[in-house]
Amino acid sequence: MKNLPLRTGTVSWRARVALFVLTILAVITVVVTNALLTDRFTENTRNRAELRLALYSGNLLSELRRNAIVPQLLSRDPALIGALASGDFSNSTQRLISFVDEIGAASLMLLDRDGRAVAATDRNRLGSMHRSDPYFIDAIRSNETVFTNMRREVGSFVFAYSRRVEQQGGTLGVIVVEVDLAKFERAWAGISDAVLVTDSEGTIILASEPRWRGQTEEAALAAEPAISAIQRAIQATADWSALPADAYVEGEAVMRMQSRIPFRGWMMTSFTTYDSVRERVNGVLALEIMGFAILLALAFYALSRKTALRMALFQRESAELRALNMRLQREIAERERVQETLAVAEQTLEQSSKLAALGEMSAAVSHELNQPLAAMKTYLAGARLLLQRNRPEEALSSFQRIDDLIGRMGTITHQLKSYARKGGSALTPVNMGDALNSALSMMEPQLKQRQIRISRAVPSQPVMVLGDRVRIEQVMINLLRNAIDATGAVDDPEVDIILAAGETATLTVRDNGLGIEDLDQLFEPFYTTKAAGEGVGLGLAISSGIVNQLGGRLTARNAEGRGAVFEMRLPILMDDADEIEAAE
Repeated sequence: MKNLPLRTGTVSWRARVALFVLTILAVITVVVTNALLTDRFTENTRNRAELRLALYSGNLLSELRRNAIVPQLLSRDPALIGALASGDFSNSTQRLISFVDEIGAASLMLLDRDGRAVAATDRNRLGSMHRSDPYFIDAIRSNETVFTNMRREVGSFVFAYSRRVEQQGGTLGVIVVEVDLAKFERAWAGISDAVLVTDSEGTIILASEPRWRGQTEEAALAAEPAISAIQRAIQATADWSALPADAYVEGEAVMRMQSRIPFRGWMMTSFTTYDSVRERVNGVLALEIMGFAILLALAFYALSRKTALRMALFQRESAELRALNMRLQREIAERERVQETLAVAEQTLEQSSKLAALGEMSAAVSHELNQPLAAMKTYLAGARLLLQRNRPEEALSSFQRIDDLIGRMGTITHQLKSYARKGGSALTPVNMGDALNSALSMMEPQLKQRQIRISRAVPSQPVMVLGDRVRIEQVMINLLRNAIDATGAVDDPEVDIILAAGETATLTVRDNGLGIEDLDQLFEPFYTTKAAGEGVGLGLAISSGIVNQLGGRLTARNAEGRGAVFEMRLPILMDDADEIEAAE
């Protein structure tokens, strides 16, 4: 009995040490978890912000480039030229209105040589004078399409492409195409990030906050005073997971991301809040704290079993912990809903990126379908002639070819729709020789029309690769068409085609044209050496992408004498015997 007080004191001492160690472990765990998760979630938020910024800048650049070609096309419109020459503008406004929906521009306006608006999609602007506006002055002085961003008195900007309208060397007027960039501001208004675009002088020309337009970034941020130093200290104490801020927008700490738009020195900047980082980190910390709280509750329960007082204390603490658990469960459920919303937003962003690429690919559909349409027209003319000569069996052959071309056109459009849904199709063994014969058959009318001498060297054994035959034929047709176009200025056009099988399946297409001036930009989208209206510069870019996706490589070089040489290399498909022999 005398040892009982000493024993009780020993148990109490051990319990106190255990509680102290558990508390230290909990503090260390929470601090380390906070530091690690804060860095990780901040990096994830920054990466998503960079992805959104790249998407926004790409859409803005695509809109600018799409409208850049419009003034050149309208400046050659015979109806507008005739109206300026005769002074009769009765139908000019209606003609511009018929164009504006198809083009997607904000407005179109036709100015005479004195700068007076003689036709406009906005009828309120008819008769207004623009002689002193930059887009009129710059267009009159230049032979090319000029871009102008002009600030209005109401705090917004006008973005316009303009070009001089000429006839027989004389200036008749100016066509002005205003680009609708305000739609991007309307789209940005629905997101949590703040976005702004500055020109080469640092002036904000587009912004999710309209009051920022016309100011510099520093002036715009200073217009909304940040919280005081004392308030920041209180906020940092209350939210101990806060990170050093890149900037302050309306008194809130944000991370600042900037991207260069390859257009006249423009820059795009976005500001993303740290709210999502704090919520996710605090959610994990709440779970850890709840776990340690449960351990502490069990420890207190073991120490308080012997006395009713300690039992009552434990019951009160248990009730409080249950209430805390319910609150934490509600917070966890809320955070799970936030996570689901974030997942949906990420899927939407991924689909938007795919649709942006699909938008660029849609420009290539017309490029890929022009050749089958031209061939169909030739076959229809031949079939009509054969039917007139009472040779129906030969006419059926032409109709069969037309049916094959229709099937091919359907396959091309089906691939575009498949890309929007799934992103690709299954690969099958393809005979390169058969694909080449099909491509040459497609190009046969153009080859006969130009009287081009074709030299073809194909091995007797099949050359097999693993790929998509339709896409491989698209690459071959693009290479043949480029070779035909390259020999347009040559008196004796020749095209040599060589198919060889070695470590790779190699298709070589050589022409005796003028060669390639810029090899570095040859496979860039929208780069072309052809005259306006004859090509959009997508054929080689699409071909290079197809070959890369099939594991091959598309290269180009200038020949030693004259002309250009294109080589398509694809991994060769070996049969089982060849594979065993290669392994030995």
